[in-house]
Amino acid sequence: MAKEEIKNDISKLTFEQAIKQLTDIVSKIEQGKIPLQDSLEQYEKGMALIKHCKGILEKAEKRIEKISKEEQTE
Repeated sequence: MAKEEIKNDISKLTFEQAIKQLTDIVSKIEQGKIPLQDSLEQYEKGMALIKHCKGILEKAEKRIEKISKEEQTE
């Protein structure tokens, strides 16, 4: 799968779906049941999943800060 396809697929995932995929990748790599090339590809996908999750968390944090500020001004 090309990098752009991976990026597009990941961008559609919810936080929970991304974490589940990340957990599955870590499990596969730790078990050592996949070839080295596949491990590298899975690692790359895992890093993209982490980046996606961080983005979701940052948006949530900003939203919480906005809500808190609105509550303080009322």
